Amino acid sequence: MDAKAAAKDIKQGEISPLYVLYGSEKFRMNEFAAMLEDQLIAKEDRDFAVIPFDLSETPVQAVVEEAETVPFMVPRKLLLVRDASLFTAGKENAKLEHRVDLLNDYLQHPVDYSVIVFMVNSDKLDERKKIVKAVKSTGTVLAFNPLGAEELLRWVEKGIKDRGCMAAPGTAEALIANAGTGLQGLTGEMDKLCLFAGQGGTVDTAAVESLVHRGTEQNVFTLVEDIANLRLDKALNTLYELLKQREEPIKIAALIARQFRMILQVKDLSALSYSQGQIASQLGLHPYAVKIAGEQARKFGTDRLRQILSALADLDYQMKTGAIDKVLGLEMFMFKLGA
Repeated sequence: MDAKAAAKDIKQGEISPLYVLYGSEKFRMNEFAAMLEDQLIAKEDRDFAVIPFDLSETPVQAVVEEAETVPFMVPRKLLLVRDASLFTAGKENAKLEHRVDLLNDYLQHPVDYSVIVFMVNSDKLDERKKIVKAVKSTGTVLAFNPLGAEELLRWVEKGIKDRGCMAAPGTAEALIANAGTGLQGLTGEMDKLCLFAGQGGTVDTAAVESLVHRGTEQNVFTLVEDIANLRLDKALNTLYELLKQREEPIKIAALIARQFRMILQVKDLSALSYSQGQIASQLGLHPYAVKIAGEQARKFGTDRLRQILSALADLDYQMKTGAIDKVLGLEMFMFKLGA
């Protein structure tokens, strides 16, 4: 089951006695927990009914004991349990003894007045553990991995629509290019853009460019995109903007090299018929970054990419040894690329 199907079940009143949430996308994980709280617990009951735990400080048997205790003044309790490393292959806190057997026993006969949500800080669970098998058979286990490239675009478009605005064509792409793929950051930027547009207004690329600040990595990403599309004047403007912000030229060169290295890796793996998701997993990248790198890769031959990376390695050496002025070296590199 995925998070979308689980949310639908919850809204229809089909509640699992236990949820285990894990994955790298912490924002969506917290969003799901907040939705569960909204659906299960009335606002006026939350002081008594929502009970947080941290397994780095509290043994799991205390969670079980609380779950089995009859609620006071409320019909149902929600137990939010963080740092649940007992489901992963990582080392547990040696200072605490977690009686996992008691949780396993509880899962055989869970009470109907408590819902336990474990928030696991890991990309995967340890399938060898007995407790993981137990929660999969009794509760609901949900993975929260990064959204795919198209999913992320739809998520941004829906987020703007949910805020009472419309997204003009290309707005989602521009926002991700400026703000990055982090959902927390994108949420804040959507709030700002929709406040600027007003209820019923339209958010367009011009608003994104004027209101959303680009970080160094996003600027380098844009710079390489301009190089790939032979827009040397725009690429140089971005370079000068980075220098104006007092970014170290060696750092800029390193980030450019990283982007071109990623383009080459994506090109090589695509030639081996790897899917976008497989490439993202293999390289530890966000699927959206893989999508854009794949589009850029089509504009360069493999030999050309290797030549660019070799030139960047030479530039790095010359910069660090003082053989060339750092800014001049970057400018010359850019002009050679555009030649």
